Amino acid sequence: MTELVRRAEAGDEVILTRHGHAAVRLVPIKATVDRSSRRSLLHAARASAARKATAGPTAARSQDFLYDDAGIPER
Repeated sequence: MTELVRRAEAGDEVILTRHGHAAVRLVPIKATVDRSSRRSLLHAARASAARKATAGPTAARSQDFLYDDAGIPER
């Protein structure tokens, strides 16, 4: 029986039968995430995103390349 549990934990589908009919299916229990683990994961994701972020123009200045110094659209 221990070998069947190990196989189920590894991801194999384990079905026990009785008289040729499926009776029980062994599946691994998914670990529940507690509040501190979730907070730690979010902190790590935010830190990773902050390291990858690059500075760019603000939304108010993002279209400046379309206009010349006098504010007239460039062609």
